[in-house]
Amino acid sequence: MGGVSVELMVWDEPVPITRDQARATYLAVRKSRPVTDAVPEVAKELPGLVTVFPGHVLVSMDLEAMDEISGQVFAVARAHGMVCYDPQRDLVHNVGPLGIYQGMQLHTGDGMIVHDPDLGLVHDVLGTLSAQNPFAALVAFGRHFLQVSPLDGGHLGGDHTEGYEVEYKEGTMVRAVLTDLADVRRAFHEYATGDRAFLSRHAWS
Repeated sequence: MGGVSVELMVWDEPVPITRDQARATYLAVRKSRPVTDAVPEVAKELPGLVTVFPGHVLVSMDLEAMDEISGQVFAVARAHGMVCYDPQRDLVHNVGPLGIYQGMQLHTGDGMIVHDPDLGLVHDVLGTLSAQNPFAALVAFGRHFLQVSPLDGGHLGGDHTEGYEVEYKEGTMVRAVLTDLADVRRAFHEYATGDRAFLSRHAWS
């Protein structure tokens, strides 16, 4: 493989796990030895270069192909009801809980597109807004979307940002400035779960 290689790891978890749990699992598995026998069904469907560890499957890919292949890996993992950990972004994709819009997409400014993102992933992604990841959007195609960008271009350490510009479109586009990441996370959670309380709580123009 040429170029810089990046990885994703896929495995089974009975309940949603945190980023810390996913990171610890990934680091522990990376220290173990791969196996060649008993290749799980999911490994046969995954794109990229696949390495099988006991109970876990590691997918390696070129950095240039990351956006495209990652989307396929996320989809295969979800179809098998499995967790997917992204060590580059330090994000974990759980099977649930999901929002109410089937086929909803999460788009990020660093090129990630996730179909039917779990609510924990949406929460975590909003904490990664930065110059490297300048926006995040939840899109229910053909209906509406909610998008956020940090106002100062997103200097790292979300606490120091000057605030967030949030845009909501359902027919017409409206904008609001929120100062607190917690408010942004609450608005995105409400949007994803069909609650429109964020529209009355903030001043939109």
